[in-house]
Amino acid sequence: MENLVYPWHLENWRHLLRTEPKLPHALLFYGPSGTGIDTFAETFAKALLCEKRPESGDPCNACESCHWFDLHTHPDYRMVMPEALEIARGIEPSGDSASGEEEAPVAKGSREPSRKIGIDRIRALADFINISTHRGGRRIVFICPAEAMTSESSNALLKMLEEPPPQTLFILLAHHLDALLPTIVSRCFKTAFSMPDRDLACSWLTQQGVADAQNWLAQEGGAPVDALHQAQQGGREEMTRLLDTLSAPDDTALLAAAEKLQKVPMGDIITWYQRWLCDVLSLRLAGHIRYYPGYRSQLEKVAARADSLQLAEAVRESGQRKRVADHPLVARLAIEDMLLEYRKIFSR
Repeated sequence: MENLVYPWHLENWRHLLRTEPKLPHALLFYGPSGTGIDTFAETFAKALLCEKRPESGDPCNACESCHWFDLHTHPDYRMVMPEALEIARGIEPSGDSASGEEEAPVAKGSREPSRKIGIDRIRALADFINISTHRGGRRIVFICPAEAMTSESSNALLKMLEEPPPQTLFILLAHHLDALLPTIVSRCFKTAFSMPDRDLACSWLTQQGVADAQNWLAQEGGAPVDALHQAQQGGREEMTRLLDTLSAPDDTALLAAAEKLQKVPMGDIITWYQRWLCDVLSLRLAGHIRYYPGYRSQLEKVAARADSLQLAEAVRESGQRKRVADHPLVARLAIEDMLLEYRKIFSR
């Protein structure tokens, strides 16, 4: 793993280095997703475990501890995350169930990877935190994202935080602080991470070789790490197809778009759709565009035609759709339903 503290996180890094001698037993990092907080947390954990740490406070990347950390095999480090996120990051899933119930082994691909942190994943930490550390120093547990814990796993973690073992540091990462148990939040030392300054983020994206950095950044809501990832994926064909269809809503075009977009992850489609609606509403009410500045002329035409009540209803419904985006759906029918509801905005 590369040592990486993004320029917009340097002040947080310096603050934690200053407070390191008095670190509590639990840290809670919270802030917007897509800005690299997870990378910050992992780099900090790696630095704390480093055995030949230079005066700068960064991990050395040369010692045995750093080598183990990079291979995800450090005996004094545990990263707890949903199975789906492990797979996305190329980490071998632990195989625990999301519900916390014991399950028989399932064939690969026979069920959807869990997006929750079940109680078994938290209970499995008991043996790790209650034995002596392998290297005779600190042990670290990183939970990411903390809001993915179920109510049962949250309560199991709470018991550990109430009676923390010696030499153990819990690091929790959350993008939605209000989704955590207040009792968990109260037992952690909180560090807030803000959305990066737009000019700084654009400059960084340009340094990474991203052309049209401003539009990429806007399309990801100001989150530069997400913007870099999307730019490196190459092309915006699916998103452009959806936005072009939303620009000139026609029943035939909407149904054709649903057919072509059915293999795109539903969560991505709803996110693009939500951002479009937000821009239409923001343009109508305040003349401001956040996500798709390159579509100003199209957005202006849509905003001029949209029925305000229907637009407000579409915004509300898009939030409901986002909450069930990961559930089993017939993608084409779900997209058709969403786009035909969008057509109602222009029914007057």
